[in-house]
Amino acid sequence: MTPLESALHDLTARGQTTTYGTLARDLGLTGPATIAQLTSALETLMDQDAAANLPFRAALVSGRLNNNLPAQGFFAKAAALGRYDGSDASVYIATERRCLFQFIRS
Repeated sequence: MTPLESALHDLTARGQTTTYGTLARDLGLTGPATIAQLTSALETLMDQDAAANLPFRAALVSGRLNNNLPAQGFFAKAAALGRYDGSDASVYIATERRCLFQFIRS
């Protein structure tokens, strides 16, 4: 399990979310390309989750100013993977998170 996967697993087990900045700091990512590195890694996990028909772990990460929602890139990636149709983002994220939290407990 990668450090990112481990951090997301821990968040899921605690029923919590985090921000991109906090997650980047927790993972020790620094420098100007930090968020780009993190979002790229999260998108890779989205590919894996979609292939395994699992909830998106990346749904646990939100923008600091996005009302607890992921950045628009998350929704674009989810749409590209055929898992988001542009409906209410808050409802979609709440459903993904609920599925994650239930999955980890089963």
